[in-house]
Amino acid sequence: MSTEESKFNFSEDKPKENTQTTPANDDPKGLWEGLKSFIYKLLDIRDDVDKDQTIEDVKKDIPFKGATAWILVCSIFIASIGLNANSPAVVIGAMLISPLMGPILGMGMSIAINDIYTLRKSLVNFGVMVFLSVLTAFLFFKFFPLQEDSSELLARTQPDIRDVLIAFFGGLALIIARTKKGTIASVIFGVAIATALMPPLCTVGYGLAKGGSQGLGYAGGAMYLFTINTIFIALATFLVLKLLRFPMLKYANSQKRKRISQLASVIALAVMIPAIWTFWNVLQESNIRRDYNLFIKPIAENTEVWLQKRDKDLDIDKKKISLHFNGEVPPALEADYRAALEKYEYIKDFELVVSGNKTRSVDQLSESLERAYSDLDESKNIIDGLQKQIAELKQEISNLNSQLESRASVENDSYVKFSKVAKDAKIRYADLRQFGFAKMLNSTDFIKVDTIPVAAVKWNAQLSDSVKTVREQELKQWLRDELTLDTLIIERIK
Repeated sequence: MSTEESKFNFSEDKPKENTQTTPANDDPKGLWEGLKSFIYKLLDIRDDVDKDQTIEDVKKDIPFKGATAWILVCSIFIASIGLNANSPAVVIGAMLISPLMGPILGMGMSIAINDIYTLRKSLVNFGVMVFLSVLTAFLFFKFFPLQEDSSELLARTQPDIRDVLIAFFGGLALIIARTKKGTIASVIFGVAIATALMPPLCTVGYGLAKGGSQGLGYAGGAMYLFTINTIFIALATFLVLKLLRFPMLKYANSQKRKRISQLASVIALAVMIPAIWTFWNVLQESNIRRDYNLFIKPIAENTEVWLQKRDKDLDIDKKKISLHFNGEVPPALEADYRAALEKYEYIKDFELVVSGNKTRSVDQLSESLERAYSDLDESKNIIDGLQKQIAELKQEISNLNSQLESRASVENDSYVKFSKVAKDAKIRYADLRQFGFAKMLNSTDFIKVDTIPVAAVKWNAQLSDSVKTVREQELKQWLRDELTLDTLIIERIK
């Protein structure tokens, strides 16, 4: 009995002795293996994948009929109203109820598992969804009375590299959430908001309804953004399902199976090539716009020159940058701009066109006059040429004042500072093409004569009459407040 106990005690003491002499924490190899095991378990998603349920769920979201069609139409209307009202909250609500994501996941999955039938079904439903979405948005913006280029709409017309990354990583998050046992609904909602499939289609409809070169430009840029989102969400789905080794669809006919596999490989390659090409183009354009903004910033902040920014100042296709100034640009300053352009890698080969307006405003002439007087006081030298310049400036100011300013009233009213009002009106209303102001003699009973202020305006021809009417009401209220007027008539110049 004692012998057995001794044996038992000996066998129990032995591992304790080994544990104390060679602890695992002191072994670098064991620590490294433990760290690798921890990271592997932390990032590995294969053990928590339900492949059959994932395929079934994705296929279930592909069909487009009945309730799904009406949900899509309603979400398009909501998104269009949100974009028109410049309301991000309403646009986000439309993204959450949109069913557009289903066919896109179906395309990526069907290519990954060689399911040509599901691919065909996904493409057909996707095409119908896109057509119905654009048509709905077009009808809304065509007949809705209030149309204007809101910031929410314009944000969807110029995609950059960030949109590509959002679409790709959003697609990764979505398909990973889909493959997990017990799908994470919050991830699906978050991806629907981040990738923003609905707003670009609404902007396409808006651009077609607006018409003209500007409207078609909006439509083209928005469709480009939607295409980027679609391609990279499908690409992310394809890559994740391939990484997780989803089972390939088996066909009874071996020859057909081989043909389907080759076709799926060709389609996958056809998707990846434009994806890479799109990524590269958008990356290059983003770099060009970044360098352009860095180049233009110090020029715009220079108080000695007056830079007038326009929509076509940067022409990437023609590799051309245009700078328009109100006033003359000294040759030395123009040379500095050309030298500064050489410092930016992505725009150094662009053609720089500098143009100035020789007609100077009253404010600029006044500043020039003050500088001339200051130079005379400091130098205490009377120079004939400088006196002549001062005289010319005085005469020019007098002529401009007599042309641009008229008396507000014979009594005690002050002069209307037309140049300042016109400049402020143009800043407030970018679509204003011509502006005039005068006092009109008026008589209702043909005995008593009154003077009524009249503002004549001409708008951008592309604006609809309803938008012009709204702008004229805003302009009328602003002019009354600015000029302290009780009455004011707005006349539209054809």
